[in-house]
Amino acid sequence: MTVESTAARKPRRSSTGGAKRAGAKKAAPQKSTEPELVQLLTPEGKRVENAQYESYVADITPQELRGLYRDMVLTRRFDAEATSLQRQGELGLWASLLGQEAAQIGSGRATRDDDYVFPTYREHGVAWCRGVDPTNLLGMFRGVNNGGWDPNSNNFHLYTIVIGAQTLHAAGYAMGVAKDGADSAVIAYFGDGASSQGDVAESFTFSAVYNAPVVFFCQNNQWAISEPTERQTRVPLYQRAQGYGFPGVRVDGNDVLAVLAVTKWALERARAGEGPALIEAFTYRMGAHTTSDDPSKYRNDDERVAWEAKDPILRLRAYLESEGHADEGFFAELDEESEALGKRVREVVRAMPDPDLMAIFEHAYADGHALVDEERAQFAAYQASFADAPEGGEGK
Repeated sequence: MTVESTAARKPRRSSTGGAKRAGAKKAAPQKSTEPELVQLLTPEGKRVENAQYESYVADITPQELRGLYRDMVLTRRFDAEATSLQRQGELGLWASLLGQEAAQIGSGRATRDDDYVFPTYREHGVAWCRGVDPTNLLGMFRGVNNGGWDPNSNNFHLYTIVIGAQTLHAAGYAMGVAKDGADSAVIAYFGDGASSQGDVAESFTFSAVYNAPVVFFCQNNQWAISEPTERQTRVPLYQRAQGYGFPGVRVDGNDVLAVLAVTKWALERARAGEGPALIEAFTYRMGAHTTSDDPSKYRNDDERVAWEAKDPILRLRAYLESEGHADEGFFAELDEESEALGKRVREVVRAMPDPDLMAIFEHAYADGHALVDEERAQFAAYQASFADAPEGGEGK
């Protein structure tokens, strides 16, 4: 607003000191401030079209639709088993993805093998899509390793506990991809809480300036532990991209088809050299932030019930059934596969060997270091001081 227009709107004072509005006009009707939400499948399982993103899923087959459903069901079953294992004392902590299956499976299935993924600590569905064995995700939470998989085997980075740090890793990696002249893309996952971190703002800046081929995928599950989104931002999260000079889109995060389409669009434009994009997947965290959290302390049951009606798995099942793309035999077979997965996860976790305690001294320096050698010897002597220490003093 200019100085002149501001001045023109100041009230004029009458000779009696009262203020009058000069040339008052009837207020113009307000435009809707409701953020645009990309949706291809309604909560009732009805298919709707979107002119901009329809082409990205127009040729999807019934088999692929069943595959998306299978991905979500098995991911949810694995997640439930991990939560149960933590409650039984088999894991130290677990961050559940309950309710966010469509956001993760839809975006994960949009990636190519040569794309690179940088997750937080909740992307169990994306890991599934990238071919990481789900049992490998549990070693860190059991305390027997520092990751559990080789990031370069599946182009899926290790889980990042530090909030927002992975967006900087993704931005730097994407800048390297561009310098190498590759046509692959990078995708970085983070939550609405992480969007308030300075690391995320810096990654937006660098990615925009260097036109890096990276997609920032924000799963807005409405709660940053106990902090609601409205206490973090005054505008919808996807609109933040405008200030950095790249597009932002809000997608129905419980609609696996819409997430698939929007993520394909963003990744394709990144591979084509058109720079970064921000996707806000509008979803909901049905469970606790982690197993150490009690969401009943800060949110009411009515909110959860309202979001249960938007369940991503029930939504796709309704569509599959209405279109005749899946029968009871398919669902029954999947139930059996789901239970078999849960059993395998339990068995593998309980059979995980304790780590070699001396391994913490390995790989600290490429060529070794005198101080590390000294610390290793001191720790070995400490371990040997216990009565039940194995021969050699290097306890496991």
